[in-house]
Amino acid sequence: MDNFRFYVPTDIRFGKDRLASELTQVLDTFGKTVLIVYGGGSIKKNGLYDQVIDLLEKNQNNIVELSGVEPNPRIETVRRGVELCRENQVDVILAVGGGSTIDCSKVIAAGFYSEEDPWEFIIGRKGYQGDALPLVTILTLAATGSEMNAGAVISNMATNQKLGVGGPAMMPKVSFLDPANTFTVPAYQTAAGSADILSHLFESYFNVTEGTDIQDFVSEGIMRAVIKNCPVALETPNDYDARANLMWASSLALNGLTRNGKHGVWSCHAMEHELSAFYDITHGVGLAILTPRWMEYVLNDQTVDKFVQFAQNVWGINDSDKFTAAKKGIQATYDFFKNCGIPMTLPEVGIDEQKFAEMAKQAVAHSTIKTDAFVPLTEADVEAIYHASLTESSFI
Repeated sequence: MDNFRFYVPTDIRFGKDRLASELTQVLDTFGKTVLIVYGGGSIKKNGLYDQVIDLLEKNQNNIVELSGVEPNPRIETVRRGVELCRENQVDVILAVGGGSTIDCSKVIAAGFYSEEDPWEFIIGRKGYQGDALPLVTILTLAATGSEMNAGAVISNMATNQKLGVGGPAMMPKVSFLDPANTFTVPAYQTAAGSADILSHLFESYFNVTEGTDIQDFVSEGIMRAVIKNCPVALETPNDYDARANLMWASSLALNGLTRNGKHGVWSCHAMEHELSAFYDITHGVGLAILTPRWMEYVLNDQTVDKFVQFAQNVWGINDSDKFTAAKKGIQATYDFFKNCGIPMTLPEVGIDEQKFAEMAKQAVAHSTIKTDAFVPLTEADVEAIYHASLTESSFI
């Protein structure tokens, strides 16, 4: 296990009906002028928007709004948010939505203080070390874990780039996690969000660092919780316990708990970011499509024992032949995603082989998967994984 620092100061307010008694008190800690950031309007349909606005108006807050944050948030929207904050001297940002809304809000918060254009400190790939406006979040989708970490991913569609950035000041100060706010999330997004959670766990689990039993065993438990509760949430959308377990899994999967003490770059995220950058697909769906193909591609004599552990401890699969057990675990992963209603080939989400070479080149250029991954990947390797994702697969 490597040396690490685990410091996650986000104040989590988990559970039902906490906004009425706690939201304005939290916001008043930072000031009275609030930028509310949200996406395409689902919070207006389910009543959450009206509830928040009513609370802030009664508290005499000065309200500024930024709506229309995209599922893969755009740098143009970030710039618009920075301008609103500066024009209105915003004291605190309130992000109401899922990971895209929160990611966008994080970079707005940093951009307020930065002398650089936000895209410049993103593309610099050095992280963000400056100050940021305080950020409070109300989570409405279990997926990215952005409510409890310092990272964000922003897209520049003009350059077909989707890049991550993070910094200590970008960590949310307070996050409200009410599972009831996810009852109206459509089945497709519930499944995609669950795939995103699992991918965060997989990417840290299949890692080059040895001796990380604590991180691995915690990861396996969270994986099993997602595998158990996602189908329940799909079948019964207002099942509180299923939604609660998915929501808390989202936060724990990417707050450092399962990742700290390990080193190495994530492979499937690097490859999927290119799919989203070029085709603007749902992130979790792209991850679900790529992950089983990546698993099969990197399965070899050196990695098989880890895949056997995964098959046994996550899927309950035992087989006297190690490679058979490993392949059964990969098949179980593929079947789970498919049974959740996720399209499992690239053509189903509008992607053919036309841009594979260009995307593979950028996946390697924008990451260190060629040197620091669980199994290093070249451009040719990435292309091969993309090609394997064109058709339905069987791994046994």
